[in-house]
Amino acid sequence: MAAKPVLVIGATGKTGSRVITRLNERGHAVRGVSRNTEIPFVWEKRETWPEALRGAGAVYISYSPDLAAPGAPADIEAFVAAAADAGVERLVLLSGRGEHNAVRCEEIVRGSGLPYTLLRASWFAQNFTEGPLLGPVLDGLIAMPAGEVAEPFIDLDDLADVAVAALTDARHEGRLYELTGPELLTFHEAAARITEAAGRPVAYLPVTLEQFHAELSRQAGPEYAHLLTELCREVFDGRNASLGHGVREALGREPRDFASFCRDASPAWTLPS
Repeated sequence: MAAKPVLVIGATGKTGSRVITRLNERGHAVRGVSRNTEIPFVWEKRETWPEALRGAGAVYISYSPDLAAPGAPADIEAFVAAAADAGVERLVLLSGRGEHNAVRCEEIVRGSGLPYTLLRASWFAQNFTEGPLLGPVLDGLIAMPAGEVAEPFIDLDDLADVAVAALTDARHEGRLYELTGPELLTFHEAAARITEAAGRPVAYLPVTLEQFHAELSRQAGPEYAHLLTELCREVFDGRNASLGHGVREALGREPRDFASFCRDASPAWTLPS
């Protein structure tokens, strides 16, 4: 009998794509879904969920746009119920460090009655290469409402390794992994490491939440601007200025440091000639 496929939600996203690559390399059956895949999955359209879940054994849950969104707990509660009805045997939730709504979603998964693993991640290092901060890095100025708060940036290759372990190995059931990098860095310090790797100046400019919201509204619209501004208001108060040890606990090795990430990521910061 063929093994049940691992369902990966957010197949084209920063984390989902990495999880799928690793599962395929290890020979696991994978069903990657997103808004535009052959079997579509859309969080706002619950009618798309049953077909995606059909026959799945384990599920990697990546919520879009973010678990900080007001509707996230209701969606996660409904999805967990649908997963149980579909006979899913394991849930792995990507969660956010220091986020009130994310903790609510973790508790929903914890109380589902299904085997689970919770991945509580810090700020992604890849936000500087694949996310909203790539443009500012290329422009040479990162403007964020983070003040001088330090963040232990997590490399998504480490996160994906932990996710795959949790999806495929029962030894990780019932665990909460705090996934961070091995050092605390302010955005000034992060910009200095990017500068060194990119070979050109990249500066950090602390801005107010109001300034951040105004500029993001202009670029991405008021709804996304409100969500990200409120998320920054919540997490950039120093609550995440500590190291977690989830990578070591799950994999038996240390996470990759930000300077190493920057060296490997430097091609993404090369300006066109």
